[in-house]
Amino acid sequence: MFKTVWKKMIGLGLVAMLSATALVGCSSETTTENKNSNKSEEKATETTLDKIKERGKLVVGVKYDLNLFGLKNPQTGEVEGFDIDIAKGLAKKILGDENKIELKEVTSKTRIPMLNNGEIDAIIATMTITEERKKEVDFSDVYFMAGQSLLVKKDSNINGIADVNKKGVTVLTAKGSTSAQNIRAKAPEATVLEFENYAEAFTALKAGQGDALTTDNALLFGMAKQDPNFRVVDETFSEEPYGIAVRKGDKELLDVINEYLKEIKANGEYDKIYEKWIGEKPKQ
Repeated sequence: MFKTVWKKMIGLGLVAMLSATALVGCSSETTTENKNSNKSEEKATETTLDKIKERGKLVVGVKYDLNLFGLKNPQTGEVEGFDIDIAKGLAKKILGDENKIELKEVTSKTRIPMLNNGEIDAIIATMTITEERKKEVDFSDVYFMAGQSLLVKKDSNINGIADVNKKGVTVLTAKGSTSAQNIRAKAPEATVLEFENYAEAFTALKAGQGDALTTDNALLFGMAKQDPNFRVVDETFSEEPYGIAVRKGDKELLDVINEYLKEIKANGEYDKIYEKWIGEKPKQ
């Protein structure tokens, strides 16, 4: 009898010990799972601004082929222009040093995909704010106001949009740009040829493949500066407000960008950048 009771007590003790061990194991596993889960959540909630500060540099999509705004200098290999100075100033605002920046080449066609797949943090590339684009990206306040016009040979009879709205007239522009949409709407009779970028379109114009090249007048002035055989038509036929683009919902970064734009407009830095590249003070 005594032996039987003793055996039962030992058995119960072993069961209790095993149960306790199992509970500790489960508790340990749960804690590990919770820690991993918390890390995943932290990673998921990490903002673009956090990532910029963590890596120590701002990655911006800019044009490499647009004189005055973003053009790669063949002598130095450096990309220079209005947009580049704005981008460097933003890097200084976020990281305290304008050199903590990486400039990646974009075109009108590639810039939104590159932004949305995480290759770049923001687009500063003469990008017009439109309702259609707002469905894909979020825009800052306007940082430059341009208007679409035409670049033609100096002796051309083209002096406005009415002169290209004719059969037999060919207008050149870049793929994926608002310029292509606008010229088709304003001059439906004209033939429109689209190129990968404006540098290719300008080369085609010089080779006689078209009668005019169309984009924002600010960009056309840069092309005319490169080759004095061409002139910019005075008439503009659209308003082209440029904005800095970020991924949808990237509010923290957008707030910093808008704060930066307000600061440089208030302290006169914006006017200096504008006059440096455009050759005159911005119109108020």
